[in-house]
Amino acid sequence: MDSILSLSNVSKSYGNFPVLKGIDLDIRKGEFVAILGSNGAGKTTLVKIMSTLSSPSEGVVEISGHNVADDPASVRSMIGVISHETHLYNDLTAEENLRFFGKMYGIRGDGLEDRINELLEQVELSGRSDDRVVTFSRGMKQRLSIARSLIHEPQLLFLDEPYTGLDQHASRTFEKVLQDLDPKDTTRVMVTHDLIRTFQMCNRVVILDHGRIVFDSPMSDVGSAEELKEIYISNVKSHSSI
Repeated sequence: MDSILSLSNVSKSYGNFPVLKGIDLDIRKGEFVAILGSNGAGKTTLVKIMSTLSSPSEGVVEISGHNVADDPASVRSMIGVISHETHLYNDLTAEENLRFFGKMYGIRGDGLEDRINELLEQVELSGRSDDRVVTFSRGMKQRLSIARSLIHEPQLLFLDEPYTGLDQHASRTFEKVLQDLDPKDTTRVMVTHDLIRTFQMCNRVVILDHGRIVFDSPMSDVGSAEELKEIYISNVKSHSSI
């Protein structure tokens, strides 16, 4: 399988404080990778660097052969990001939000309208397409945010603690959307504290501790969620957040 994301000796410091220390990571097309680690391990910083929201202090990040530092515009057209921040416009309707983001990615005409309708149905918001986002519940906003991140059919999808604040309905919808994504088209990288979902959904697990990768394995080599917890505890010096 071809590599879609490659990090070489990536480090990040804030002043004299190192957050990431020489990260080498290669993710292949079609993988669903979980990144685990305690609070402060560097997970969110790593996702921000991979998704062009932050620059490394040292090292190189490439997505589909494009150097993120040299060609961020091309890279952003290939990726989607889902986090606990919805990045939606409250005064626009659900449909208007998706149309706005679709046009940002250069999608126009019937193709965009078809994509909007398809996504609103997937996230179970077709009946609220003309309602302003300000009237939505937290779970509904998060479902619309999922549609926003998928509007341009990204090759690489970053999920930064995506279950934060989700109700059960939104969680089920989110998991169904993820499961329906064709791995041939979409590679997924998820930062999470949820070991059970990690074991059930992902096919590879990477554990960070104090800014370094301390474990990287196919999920097929992990026998159960309980075994994954034991692996986590044995590799992470501070595991109070799990």
